[in-house]
Amino acid sequence: MGEEREAITIYTLGHSTRSLEELLAMLDGAGVTRLVDVRRHPGSRRHPRFSRDSLAEALGRHGIDYVWAEALGGRRKPRKDTRHRAFRVASFAAYADYMETEAFQRAMAALLEGAARAPTAVMCAEARPEQCHRRLISDWLTVHGVRVMHLMTPTRAVAHALPPFARVERGALVYDGGQLPLG
Repeated sequence: MGEEREAITIYTLGHSTRSLEELLAMLDGAGVTRLVDVRRHPGSRRHPRFSRDSLAEALGRHGIDYVWAEALGGRRKPRKDTRHRAFRVASFAAYADYMETEAFQRAMAALLEGAARAPTAVMCAEARPEQCHRRLISDWLTVHGVRVMHLMTPTRAVAHALPPFARVERGALVYDGGQLPLG
């Protein structure tokens, strides 16, 4: 599947405080027909248009499939023995730990399978990818040969790049700034 992955582009975006119209314009601009929601709890009191049911209905009316991928959601519990020491934010290290699990690997396989069939975007709440666990999902995709583009506005997308403190060890991402463990 390596060659097939090279042909796949996955987009990411955050709904933030955007209007539904702006979100739809961003998806349309990229040709997205499938949105994968990676919020662990897909609801919003402040922005009810982005609650799971409301969003699925609005996207459906617009011809975009909605998929909730709870298994890719954030808010994970950190491991005390994490090897992902380069993160300043503990929740990112916790998600990096979660990326090493079978549940995450299965969820990513499902994401890739769907992205091979339809232009796909991954959505969470944060507008800026560097402030969201989408950045780690994007890192994994990049390491596995998928092109990732972050939709910033309806007319602007930015290519994903691995952070300088990440490295690949036997096919797995390690966020330790290149420091190998002692001993």
